[in-house]
Amino acid sequence: MKNIAVYGFGRIGRQLVRSAVQNDLFLPSVVCDIASAGDLAALLEVDTNYGRWPGVASDDDASISIDGRRITYINSREGMPDWNALGIDLVVDCTGRGVTREAAERHLANGAERVLISGPSKTAADCDAVLLPGINLDDYDSGAHKIISMASCTTNALAAVVKVLLESTGIRFGVFSTVHAYTNTQSLTDQPMKSRRDSWAGAENITPSSSGAAKALGFIWPDLQITGKAYRVPVRTGSIVELNVIPEHEIATEDLRDAFRRAATAGPLRGILDVFEDEWTSARIVGDPHSSIVDLPLTQSFNGMVSVAAWYDNEAGFSMRLAETAARLASTEI
Repeated sequence: MKNIAVYGFGRIGRQLVRSAVQNDLFLPSVVCDIASAGDLAALLEVDTNYGRWPGVASDDDASISIDGRRITYINSREGMPDWNALGIDLVVDCTGRGVTREAAERHLANGAERVLISGPSKTAADCDAVLLPGINLDDYDSGAHKIISMASCTTNALAAVVKVLLESTGIRFGVFSTVHAYTNTQSLTDQPMKSRRDSWAGAENITPSSSGAAKALGFIWPDLQITGKAYRVPVRTGSIVELNVIPEHEIATEDLRDAFRRAATAGPLRGILDVFEDEWTSARIVGDPHSSIVDLPLTQSFNGMVSVAAWYDNEAGFSMRLAETAARLASTEI
């Protein structure tokens, strides 16, 4: 396993480390952020959404330890680290700012072999590939792909559904809506923000928002005709997306549900896609590591249309895929 650094230790960066360590995928060599090591260790140890993680500590300003294993901490306020000097091969950029080629290439210029972006690149030209586990990660080319985007949590949730539909019914065109937990882009209280809708208290409002998932899906399937939008709602984590499509081939409701049952138990989506046979709410999926959990009672075929609803923990599920992808890219076997 090559050396991995996590650049940006916010919601996704910290959950990425939890997922990677608790699933024995890797322990990062370096983490970077602009806050103090002590404050970040405290946030890693006790998480409002996912509970306490005993064994996390920071004994100095230059490290964070997990069960006695030391991770070098670097304050990136002082500038991007020299990755070559630190022996870092792969940087996972979780700052939310690595979505342009210019920003991502700074890691390569500082000595990293490649960079994995925990978000959707602004355009197809801003990364070398959008690679998602279970979808197209096998297309990874170590020689050509230096900047890899993991797209978004919503893209990963939709991609699993789209893959099953493309293989079972085809898709002429479709529209999705995601009902999404609030995020740090919103305000806690009413105040002017860059986006006017985000100016109202995120924990008290239903907030319409744009979604880049359709564009990111187009990077994977260029001929896919899908658009959509998001609604942020007052839950701390746990989201659901509904995709309504006109299929190329009609399918009965039970056959449609069976297609998702099969995909959840065998093939490339096993462990990534899951299904619910019973009726649940978002509390059921908090902490669930799947990217997409199809709610079968809410999934049906009707009058030539197909409607699929899929749950996803927008932090835990996405971070699990991010950890798996980072481990794959850093494998010495590739």
